[in-house]
Amino acid sequence: MASEAMTPAGPAPAALARFLALGVPAALLGGAYLSEIVGGLQPCEMCYWQRWPHFAAIAFAGLATLFAAPSRNARLLTALAAIAIAVSGAIGVFHAGVEYGWWEGLTRCASGGAMTLDELMNVPLVRCDQVQFSFLTVSMAGWNAILSLGSAAVIALLLNRKSA
Repeated sequence: MASEAMTPAGPAPAALARFLALGVPAALLGGAYLSEIVGGLQPCEMCYWQRWPHFAAIAFAGLATLFAAPSRNARLLTALAAIAIAVSGAIGVFHAGVEYGWWEGLTRCASGGAMTLDELMNVPLVRCDQVQFSFLTVSMAGWNAILSLGSAAVIALLLNRKSA
């Protein structure tokens, strides 16, 4: 296990890939929850869709970290985490496209399940086609797409290195 952890140039590619596969979705989910708790933003249905693959990525990367030594299982689990991260990024591309009016989004109303009329009347209306917050003119869905797809590509490159 120690032989995999460090190379003369720094962490081994496989270890770095596992770190990214665990850290990126954790950071993105943390940012999403922080925007709710601190920023007061309410997620729409597509915002929730983007979170599920990140939870899966954390599970895969966590299992890969348990294997830690350079093994086929750890590589496979890290690759599955990268795929899950990329899926969240793809959903982010779709969501950002809806926000920017590039294509139509959901055409049905979504709810969290059966509700009474009073509960329904008190649910905040959060539209998937409205940007609630943007940074450098990119919405949160857009940033999720950029960061998720970019990190999934980096993880894949690291896993394909010879010393991985």
